Amino acid sequence: MTGNYPKLPPNSNLILACHITGVYDVNRNTTLQDNNYELVRNWAESIAAAKLRGILFHNGFNDETCRIYENDYLTFVNISYNPQFNPNVYRYLVYLDFLEKQTHPPANIFVTDVSDVTLVNNPFVDPLFITSPNTLFCGDEPTQLANEWMQAHSSSLRSQIEDYADYEMHHASKTLLNCGIIGGNYPLFLTFLQQLCAIHRQYNVSNKTAYTGDMGAFNYLARTKFNNQLIHGYPVNTVFKGYEESRMDCWFRHK
Repeated sequence: MTGNYPKLPPNSNLILACHITGVYDVNRNTTLQDNNYELVRNWAESIAAAKLRGILFHNGFNDETCRIYENDYLTFVNISYNPQFNPNVYRYLVYLDFLEKQTHPPANIFVTDVSDVTLVNNPFVDPLFITSPNTLFCGDEPTQLANEWMQAHSSSLRSQIEDYADYEMHHASKTLLNCGIIGGNYPLFLTFLQQLCAIHRQYNVSNKTAYTGDMGAFNYLARTKFNNQLIHGYPVNTVFKGYEESRMDCWFRHK
């Protein structure tokens, strides 16, 4: 992936994102072009405005763009992309590789989408976050798990994971969780990330469908192993695709 990861200071609060270009994006039905900073500008500027440490992993920004836009809060890290995985899945393997190589892991962390998520309020100073070290915080959507898109999205995982169909039936009416925002206290988050990457390495490497599998794997793991430790929706995220531009009472705005 890379041998040039930045070293974190002790007890940092961290927000990570990943921007992979030159690969067909099945969600946008297009191939993202290299060196287009506008796709990540709002995310980057929202992190810097809150004076939080953000790291953007990428494979498409040139050195000049990185020099222009890096600052005291934002670091660009160039990675090599492994086409065995689609970009939505590969980002989690990048995050895990980075975190497992740190001498001083962060105290708290969020990983987010980069082109449609912006920070609104610092989550790490919110009393709810501070008093919930055993909670996995994540985004959600105003729909239930049992919806037509998720049925199609999960076809590959359903065919490989023995209890996947049972999980879908048991949690059919539960709120659909969204992996565009995931975070928490570092020990819990790392445990979740390790298990998520294990699912992707075993089952999503062979995914030949038109769907990425990231939402399916995320919801499956969250609901089957961490269901009693979840907080999603308010105050973590605004309404997904609600375009609530004036809303200021959540931690992240997601479209």
